Amino acid sequence: MRVLLVEDHQAIREMIADHLRERGFAVDAVGRAEQALSAARIARMDAVVLDLGLPDTDGMRLLESLRELHSELPAIIVTARDSIEDRLRGLNSGADDYIVKPFNLLELEARLRAVLRRAGSRRETSYSLGGILFDTVTRQASASGKPLDLTRREAALLEELMRVPGRVITKDRLEDRLYALEDAGSANALEAAVSRLRRKLAGAEARLAIETKWGIGYRLVETGGA
Repeated sequence: MRVLLVEDHQAIREMIADHLRERGFAVDAVGRAEQALSAARIARMDAVVLDLGLPDTDGMRLLESLRELHSELPAIIVTARDSIEDRLRGLNSGADDYIVKPFNLLELEARLRAVLRRAGSRRETSYSLGGILFDTVTRQASASGKPLDLTRREAALLEELMRVPGRVITKDRLEDRLYALEDAGSANALEAAVSRLRRKLAGAEARLAIETKWGIGYRLVETGGA
């Protein structure tokens, strides 16, 4: 899941971004509206978390511009403006949720996942296939009930593949979902992640295989093992 974070306060921006990345999100973190629009033009975002008091425009104006690019973009406002008038204005102007600073990072994460589920982009809280269970909330995978040790990137890759079993996901889309603009990695980063995940699934005796469609992408298929 890819999140656009728009917060001009550097310490708060880094704190939120670090937490969400640790929890499996790819995060594009910026401090200005113009940077947010540039990021949204380049990549499809699953949600936006934005402050209202930006240095170059009001956050609600930015949300309107982002919605012109992606009309169904889920949005959470995180701001110090705590009056009921501000809250009503934010919600009535199209925000899906409104959080007042200071806030708890776990609460922000929970609200973000709830917004994503309501938007229909991630309706399932878990996926099960071929002896593998993946919990999208805890970001944990298990094989026949035993924990499967995955890195953050491997877990994100497994989630994307398990969401649409049997369907080919293009390399571009997987890279877009797994890597933020500032964290693109090397040219073969995705291939390396796929290779590691294959080994771990095989080691766990999962009845799953990641098939490569050369020049296109990858798909996850259930095999006929015991």
